Amino acid sequence: AAPRESIRMKPAPSWARLRPWQTNILLLLLGVGLMGFTHQLTKEFSGFEIGYSMTAGWSVAIYLCAVMVVLTQRADRFTLPLILLMAITCRIIAVPPAPHLSSDIYRYVWDGIVQHGHISPYRYVPGDPALTQLRAPNQRVFDHINRRDYAHTIYPPAAQFIFYVVTFFSATVTAMKVAMLLFECLTVYALIQFLKELKVAKERCVIYAWCPLLIWEIGSSGHVDAIAMAFITLALLMRYRKKPVLTGVFLGLAVITKLHPLVLLPALFRRGEYKMPATAAGVIAFGYACYASVGLKVFGFLGGYVKEEGIETGSRYFLLELAQHLPGLHQLSTTMYMLSVALVFLGLVLWCWKTCCTNHTGTFTDAVLRSFALPKEAEFLLPAFALSLALMLLFSPHYPWYLAWLIPFLTLIPNLTVMVYVCGFFYMCTTALATGFGPSQFRLNEIVYA
Repeated sequence: AAPRESIRMKPAPSWARLRPWQTNILLLLLGVGLMGFTHQLTKEFSGFEIGYSMTAGWSVAIYLCAVMVVLTQRADRFTLPLILLMAITCRIIAVPPAPHLSSDIYRYVWDGIVQHGHISPYRYVPGDPALTQLRAPNQRVFDHINRRDYAHTIYPPAAQFIFYVVTFFSATVTAMKVAMLLFECLTVYALIQFLKELKVAKERCVIYAWCPLLIWEIGSSGHVDAIAMAFITLALLMRYRKKPVLTGVFLGLAVITKLHPLVLLPALFRRGEYKMPATAAGVIAFGYACYASVGLKVFGFLGGYVKEEGIETGSRYFLLELAQHLPGLHQLSTTMYMLSVALVFLGLVLWCWKTCCTNHTGTFTDAVLRSFALPKEAEFLLPAFALSLALMLLFSPHYPWYLAWLIPFLTLIPNLTVMVYVCGFFYMCTTALATGFGPSQFRLNEIVYA
């Protein structure tokens, strides 16, 4: 096959352009380096060697070099298989060790076990005496569950159904990790199909496949965000193909896996097409109806989590705290901040309406589409990406896996600002500043936002 050009932001000068086989060798070397630091991550679990921050820092450096190579150099038919092989190998390295950076996956397995006991996972906290008979055969899982004595499960119905299916085959953490990796494979497949239909280089999937944040938080820790990302990517692909019912199905499934994808609804809506929101609403309603026997407990620990994370009081909002450090704004209230957030989202929703629901995308949107060589049919990606990024920036999450859902958007529309935000936050969360609260966390956010 004749070598073909990758889509790039600016053409590289002739002296800086590699032949395709040279590109592949360079990617192979970078991939081996990323594998080495993935292995180093697993060694850090048992004792300090070079530290999480050093491991993360070098992983990010290698990742950014690989992204730059793919965006600026020529590729051939061997490049994409090489990228996928390296990505799979890194995750295979990360899967076998027990999760060390987060214990959330133990709750996933426990929820599946409880359902196989013909009990709603929302009915009891894991430490409730009513579940005593389930503990003995699953003691290793139970012992690692966080908040087991006071928090009902927080995970919505689609996630619970998948937990049930996975634990039908094996009620182990390893099986749950493998399931999350299969959803990652589905995400990568959907991204490659999307990139192919956008007529841009499929090798750009390296932005997702080699991202250290995903290798650590999905491959190693097995976070449920892998499921949400698969459904979100499929919803975007179906929206591009103008299939409103399937768009609604996948968006609804994403919402009842992790609630925040609901923010994408205005961007995926098309003028005069109500099948999509109706289908999404139906999927969400059906999902919650399946677990409705527990009443309002179906929302689990959501209310407690809002209080615990400072969402209700405003203590977790970095931009609010930053504003309160400014002269004359020391008394700025959480209510005023939330009104400001509402205005930002109102502006974005109006942009969605103009871009996605009328025939006039506007000069700015047209210019961005041209800069990324995207067809007009992909205009909805811009406000969808903006809504996702705004949600993260305004509500300033404390955990790196919350940013994972930005990476499929980043793959479709490479953006330096978002790349810095994702990689910078991931790295900073491996340093001593990542306390989750107080002056250290404020300093961490100051650095990342700056």
